[in-house]
Amino acid sequence: MTSISHTLSTHGWWIVSRSSGIVAFVLITVSVMLGLTMAGKPVRDPQFAKNLRAVHEQTAIAGLVAIGIHGLGLLLDPWLKPGVSGIAIPFTLGPHTFWTGLGVIAGYLAMLLGLSFYLRRQIGARLWRKAHRATIVVYVLGLFHALGAGSDTGSMIFLGFAVATAVPIAILFVYRLGATRRNSERRRAGVRERARATSRALYDTV
Repeated sequence: MTSISHTLSTHGWWIVSRSSGIVAFVLITVSVMLGLTMAGKPVRDPQFAKNLRAVHEQTAIAGLVAIGIHGLGLLLDPWLKPGVSGIAIPFTLGPHTFWTGLGVIAGYLAMLLGLSFYLRRQIGARLWRKAHRATIVVYVLGLFHALGAGSDTGSMIFLGFAVATAVPIAILFVYRLGATRRNSERRRAGVRERARATSRALYDTV
């Protein structure tokens, strides 16, 4: 019992930070995967699509909470003692300065994109959707941060999860890029066709 109390008093905040960091990465991964899946619009059932969107939003919010706890755990760690600047300014916290810096940037970007959902009316739906595509960057930075700075990244469970999710996310992202390109081409073709139709109508009236 004494050894447990000693461990919690000396490493308790580190354990909180480490565990919340893993939870945050898992939640962001799930949220990004769901977002990319919905962007491809493979689901035709409106109610199921609505439920899927709700899970996507809830996992994103839960991920933001976990990121906040992750940062708080680091801040209160009596061994690391990063200070506010260490967790707020990228590439100032060691060890693994570069990888922790990527994590700080990922955290800021996740907060910005996640909270922008509630401002999409003010931002405008079209601009918000374009900005929201940068969510994939949060995932990539989070993955690199976890692999470079995480203490559990050598475990087979974590590596298995990272590989099992990275592959479908990459496939979904490539599919989304293709779908976006095809939609743009269809819109441009529609504009050209309407322009030709207008020209023909004007010519016929002459």
